[in-house]
Amino acid sequence: MSEIVEKSEVYVTDLLSNSLDSKYLYHNLRHTQRVVSGAEELIEASDLKNEQKEHLLLAAWFHDTGFTKGYEDHETKSCEIARTFLKTLNYKDSSIEKVCQYIMATKLGYEPISLPEEIIKDADTSHFRQKSYMSTSELLREELRLLGIAEFSPAEWREENIKLFRTDHRFYTDYAKENWQKGKDKNIKRLIKEKKARKTLAKKEQLKAQFKNESPERGIQTMFRVTMRNHLKLSDIADTKANILLSVNAIIISLVLSNLIPKLDNPSNDYLIYPTGIFLVFAIASMVLSILATRPNVTRGEFTKEDVKNKDVNLLFFGNFHKMNLPEYEWAIQELIQDKKYVYSSLTKDLYFLGVVLDRKYRLLRWTYTIFMIGMILSVIAFFVALKFYGPERVLKLPEATSALFF
Repeated sequence: MSEIVEKSEVYVTDLLSNSLDSKYLYHNLRHTQRVVSGAEELIEASDLKNEQKEHLLLAAWFHDTGFTKGYEDHETKSCEIARTFLKTLNYKDSSIEKVCQYIMATKLGYEPISLPEEIIKDADTSHFRQKSYMSTSELLREELRLLGIAEFSPAEWREENIKLFRTDHRFYTDYAKENWQKGKDKNIKRLIKEKKARKTLAKKEQLKAQFKNESPERGIQTMFRVTMRNHLKLSDIADTKANILLSVNAIIISLVLSNLIPKLDNPSNDYLIYPTGIFLVFAIASMVLSILATRPNVTRGEFTKEDVKNKDVNLLFFGNFHKMNLPEYEWAIQELIQDKKYVYSSLTKDLYFLGVVLDRKYRLLRWTYTIFMIGMILSVIAFFVALKFYGPERVLKLPEATSALFF
């Protein structure tokens, strides 16, 4: 690398690092370094004079410095900056004009007329063959938006890139055609593949939106879901309460049968017969009601095609289909899902009959708790009355009566 190229590199690096607007996300020092690297690769593969090589490298370094003075006609401004700097180094005027000629060759739409112009032109678009092209291209899209020059949607920008690759751009040098074209082709395939993928996704979204419009509104779905969950939760609570009472009464009856009943053979304990009888009757009654509250109601489990056609059967409740064959049930479900009103009707019936079952369970539970409470109160009162008025010599102390009850 010649001394003047080294000094130009230092100058341009400082200029683009400190004087370039931060909105230039693409046309910045990184892009310039990429162009210089591409130019060096092409120069290495070409048969040029040393002077031409130097002119090309200087043009590569200065070609985008004009962006420090604005976006419009930046190539001309880049030439002015290069000319001013190179004159301070006493660079020949003819060489300066060559550098400016190559800078102007990077202008969009310009057709190169010499090998050096082809090299600088290809170097300026060397990133078209790189794997990082997609992200680099996004930087340019964002730069145009920030500068207020143009704003593209991702789909529009993808179309612009495909058009650029297919019709507006080509590599000029033999080296680029042989070594860079493959990378460019891969990138255009990626663009087309992404376009197809986005189009497919858009169709899916369209179908989803269409289906959403035709399906029950979200509020209706939420209503059925929440109501069904609340019904099932209440049913679980009822079953739990019934099982608790069933277990408690079973334990109480077991204790009475094992500890108190054997003592009734003794004539001195006859006064305990009535309290014990009251206690057992209410405990058994509580157990019976607890069992009734949790006992399932078995249905016929069958339906006919006429039931389905007349919409008289709720296909969502297992009790209506558990005896049917699978093909018959599948047919019935297909009939159900084809009729939105039938679906609503089935869901409504399911909720209604769950409510009916809950009403029965909670009414039985209310009676169970009431009978259990009354039984406990009457049994305790009966024991105390029997102890006071009919106990042996009416002097049995309370601790002894309590021990007589369980031991």
